[in-house]
Amino acid sequence: MSGGGTHESGGLRVVVVGATGNAGTSVVQALAAHPGVSSVLGLARRVPGWRPEGVRWAAVDVEPGGASLVPHFAGADAVVHLAWKFRPTHDPATTWRTNVLGSVRVFDAVAAAGVPALVHASSVGAYSPGPKNRRVDESWPTHGWPQAAYCREKAYLERYLDAYEQAHREVRVVRMRPGFLFKRQAAAEQLRIFGNRLLPPQLVRRGLLPAVPDLPGLAFQALHTDDAADAYREAVLRPVRGAFNLAADPPLNAAELGRLLHARPLRVPAPPVRAALSAAWRLRMVGASPDLFDAVLRLPLLDTTRARRELDWQPRWTAVEAMQQFFDGLRERAGMDTAPLAV
Repeated sequence: MSGGGTHESGGLRVVVVGATGNAGTSVVQALAAHPGVSSVLGLARRVPGWRPEGVRWAAVDVEPGGASLVPHFAGADAVVHLAWKFRPTHDPATTWRTNVLGSVRVFDAVAAAGVPALVHASSVGAYSPGPKNRRVDESWPTHGWPQAAYCREKAYLERYLDAYEQAHREVRVVRMRPGFLFKRQAAAEQLRIFGNRLLPPQLVRRGLLPAVPDLPGLAFQALHTDDAADAYREAVLRPVRGAFNLAADPPLNAAELGRLLHARPLRVPAPPVRAALSAAWRLRMVGASPDLFDAVLRLPLLDTTRARRELDWQPRWTAVEAMQQFFDGLRERAGMDTAPLAV
């Protein structure tokens, strides 16, 4: 095992920042259930009612001006940084403050507290536009799609960590770059973030949608959030560094989505769909900006060989099964007793 010295109980002490969201709840559970981990401290802006065994909580705001993070990190063997604000998409200065400046506070506190390992949640969204007919490894450029705030912020943090690793060689830095993460309990949150009023949950029942748009470039990768959490856990436990792509098969396209929803793929050009999305976004009927739509059509497909080899990682769910969990969660209005995942 890596990530610093073990303690009297023989396990590692891990702090999870942003522990109550889609990824955070799964990462907390994966770590708390492992015998190599002796304690998990979950940090979030609001302490949840959800209390898994072996997990302690503290209310923390990562934004500039918040209380020091160093006391929470002191004595930890690893910090897993997952905190991220997706909204308001109409105010990128606000998300930049939390996502970029808040992340920098976390990174700096890791070094100041002497934590030996930092596992950071990057994303497929950090990657520059790439191919849909083959898969790229972790060496693909990470300049994002600059027009989309989410991609811009993820890419900026990749550059920040490049310099951070040079300045803090004593910190083992791992960057996880997953595809789109889905699980049943996160469906309500994701509907609020991306769909809002334009995607009523009842529309995702099989057979209700006559068609799904088959857009040029519509091919993306997904995985179950619990599978991503397994990789995060292994990145804490193993002496690895650098970036890891995470995704399950098969890549999702209009044909796969059509089979899931019992709808036929309908070939349509991207410009009118983007125009409709842009109008809905300006009217605040959807949370996802048209710039993010542009990015999704350009994101590369990921080669996950390194994660499978060095983390001994194997997804338990296919991408189709992960997407089905999301649809099931929408219909059931699934959630959890945490602020981000509340129904």
